[in-house]
Amino acid sequence: MTELLYQTDSYLKEFDAVVTATQGQAVALDRTAFYPGGGGQPNDVGTLTWDGGAAAVVKVIKQGADAWHTLEGDLPPEGTPVHGVLDWEQRYKLMRTHTALHVLCGVVWRDYGASVTGGNMEPLKGRMDFEFETMHKELVAEIEASVNAEIEQGHPVRTAILPREEAFQIPDLIRTKINLLPPQIKEVRTVEIVGLDLQADGGTHVDNTSKVGRVRVVDYKSKGAINKRIYIELEESA
Repeated sequence: MTELLYQTDSYLKEFDAVVTATQGQAVALDRTAFYPGGGGQPNDVGTLTWDGGAAAVVKVIKQGADAWHTLEGDLPPEGTPVHGVLDWEQRYKLMRTHTALHVLCGVVWRDYGASVTGGNMEPLKGRMDFEFETMHKELVAEIEASVNAEIEQGHPVRTAILPREEAFQIPDLIRTKINLLPPQIKEVRTVEIVGLDLQADGGTHVDNTSKVGRVRVVDYKSKGAINKRIYIELEESA
């Protein structure tokens, strides 16, 4: 079982671990700070080094209780102590982007009562789908202004891991149109933008909205009768 270090510390850039298994070009570790991808957020990349070897981490996935790290080059054998280092520039851009999307989600939910129907991101850009019947230029400009106003407020961003029963007592915790949490998930990680948004989420975030930087809504599209897509981009530096 891999201990997921990023769940409690998104700012962890490197870590020590031990290889618990190998499979093809991948190794499982007893602990990791690499995000394995999910919820629209891509997996982290970086490097693993060990006594006498090093390899690039090019993909990370979660299978069952283990996080598997696909490597380029030689693999360290089971039982090997390794040192992991994240590509921090990419990770931090994804943290800013993910938090920006939660601010967008919080604003749209608060002001328009629209549920999320999907989303995806890459460093400094992302898109989110909402249950809107109509969308127009003036509405999009209004949403963009509200998002940036909330970012500038400097809301703290907090995470918690709660028992499933306790988490599901929180009103509106599940913002997606479909509950994506299978019954076997016994603990729920929550991300709260204090004063604006609280939802179940497994990804990585900055610790204050002021670190997101300015957000622009660069496009919007209709993806169905009551499904509208908003595209955002972030400035290179916050």
